[in-house]
Amino acid sequence: MNKYNEYTKIDLRYITYKTEELLDLAKNRYKITIQVANRAKRRKYEDIDIIDDPVNKPIIKAIIEMVDEITEPEILKD
Repeated sequence: MNKYNEYTKIDLRYITYKTEELLDLAKNRYKITIQVANRAKRRKYEDIDIIDDPVNKPIIKAIIEMVDEITEPEILKD
């Protein structure tokens, strides 16, 4: 039962919104899906500890990072 309480911390609407935003911004949905999967896979192997944390799943982090990179390119210039 504790496992379900962990998942209540995740704002699923925010994640869904960010995913839809990324798909809307993408010119090619297949390509962006592959990019998200590759980034999540890379992140999974870089930081083993995030696998057990439901809030910081590699796929969620990859989606949010990619949306931010596309919508706020000034972040990358710093």
